Amino acid sequence: MSSGLTVGAANAASGTAFAPDISCPSVADSVDEVPARAQAEVQRNLQQLETQIAEAKRRLANSAGQGGANFVQNAILGPLRDKRAAVLERIQIAFQRAGAQAPTGLEGLATCTVQDDGTGNNNDDEQDNGNQDNGDQNGSDQDNNGQNNDDQGNNNQENRNRGNGNQNGGGRGGQISCPEVADRLGEIPARAQAEVQRNLRQLETQIAEANQRLARSAGQGGPNFVQNAILGPLRDKRAATLERIRIAFQRAGAQAPASLRTLATCEFRNGNGGNGGNGGNNGNDGDDGNDGDNGNDGNNGGQARGPVREDFVDIRSVRPNVRTPRTQQNGSRGTFSVDCGRNERRIFNSDNVIVAPGVSNGAQHTHDYVGNESTNNQSTNESLLAAGTTCRNGDKSTHYWPVIRALGQQEFDANQRGGGLDLNVGKILTPASVQITFKGNPTGKVVAAPQFLRIITGNARVGGADANAGWTCTGFENRQLTDKYPLCPRGSRLVRVFDFQSCWDGQNIDSANHRTHVTFPQADGSCPQGFQPIPALEHRLVYNVPQGPNFAVDGFPEELHKPVTDHSDFINLMNEQQMRQVVDCINGGRRCR
Repeated sequence: MSSGLTVGAANAASGTAFAPDISCPSVADSVDEVPARAQAEVQRNLQQLETQIAEAKRRLANSAGQGGANFVQNAILGPLRDKRAAVLERIQIAFQRAGAQAPTGLEGLATCTVQDDGTGNNNDDEQDNGNQDNGDQNGSDQDNNGQNNDDQGNNNQENRNRGNGNQNGGGRGGQISCPEVADRLGEIPARAQAEVQRNLRQLETQIAEANQRLARSAGQGGPNFVQNAILGPLRDKRAATLERIRIAFQRAGAQAPASLRTLATCEFRNGNGGNGGNGGNNGNDGDDGNDGDNGNDGNNGGQARGPVREDFVDIRSVRPNVRTPRTQQNGSRGTFSVDCGRNERRIFNSDNVIVAPGVSNGAQHTHDYVGNESTNNQSTNESLLAAGTTCRNGDKSTHYWPVIRALGQQEFDANQRGGGLDLNVGKILTPASVQITFKGNPTGKVVAAPQFLRIITGNARVGGADANAGWTCTGFENRQLTDKYPLCPRGSRLVRVFDFQSCWDGQNIDSANHRTHVTFPQADGSCPQGFQPIPALEHRLVYNVPQGPNFAVDGFPEELHKPVTDHSDFINLMNEQQMRQVVDCINGGRRCR
């Protein structure tokens, strides 16, 4: 094939005319036998390599005098290497799609060097202090539609994300915050499980390495150092890993969630609660169309981004929409209620032991806890069984949900993780009442739920699988909202209703995505084939909230406090005798407490 495209790149990168300059290995020489079906794709990616080199050269020229000894490597060569690795992977994929063997050794052509960077150091041997993230260089950057997000980010997202925060993070105890991916995947095909889990672990490794790099780079660079040297490369790596997850779904004959492409961008949060350069303008990067501008800036832990006025609606304008299947002759009509209090003891933390065990602040928002008194990220089945409980019947099960806050008021966690540092601000409201009720199944008898069963209802992510928020008002509970907060008339109080999945697969107490081991009943109330009915848990929480659009649920910072992100969690710790009482009561048609 003609190598004209890359010869130009090689000449431009040779460093013969200007110093300092960037030198990259030639790729065209390694792909001289391209199948006809792959020609257009390979040519386009060779052109992309040329564009990447040109942009890196411009950045090198514009950054003269910035940063410390490793600035060129961290801010220019490292990102360029990651982008080239993604493009080289796309070239390999183009060969494979054409039924041909990709040239060997392409992955070795990703690394470029600077000849005379102006400091007298050659930089050839720095290579990012050994942190090359080799496990992540084989992905592709969301390129099925010809959109090269790896380079669009340099011109668009970096400018969008700059804001007015302190991006350096030098000595301020800041950290990198990234959108959660596992919650967005829904049901993972069995054939894709291993590959998806491997890439989910890779995403966690990338964040950890970015935080390490952030700590090591204290005091380096100019105002855009964190974006250029840390957030930009991290975004590109995440984009490649997310693409590998999408491909894993595709190879298993399934469709990956479309929202994956929005999860690549992370942000820096400084130790003062500020957004560290994202200000209020980053938002969800198109996740819900708001671009983050409708809320407040969220700098210094003082105000939250979102909710916006459009997130609220007068409950009186909502038509009745709650439909309940009729209980059939063989159905189970009883109920069993547990009094576990209202979290009067103010047991809070921002962990999530189900989704992020062992991770401090894994939820990035504060949870109310009732029942088990010891639940945190370090909890085990054994530690939970050994703990006390707020439930009057001695049930040690744990129930937790995001807190509701009155906006514009101060709280103890205004400068703490999970609170103001994650843009969750305002006074935490203790529920006026908490009702925990187990109900029956309209079409049959229930069976005992296993001890240690874990269930999450709802989804903390906008656009995530199985959104199940239920917002309403007392006196209007025949009308329920999922994606709006209700504005209740005077004399009426805010209600959150969480209905949990009540069909169990009969085998597992949890699943990789924390969802597929349980499911909701079908329209007639029966369980799908392969599932059996267990006591149906409902959390009903009632609040006195300020009048008007002046309250919000806690959430991940990038989700803008949308009401659709509401969710609740349950770990069953009832012993065999306690569970038998629940089942017998429900199947016997009694109302028990």
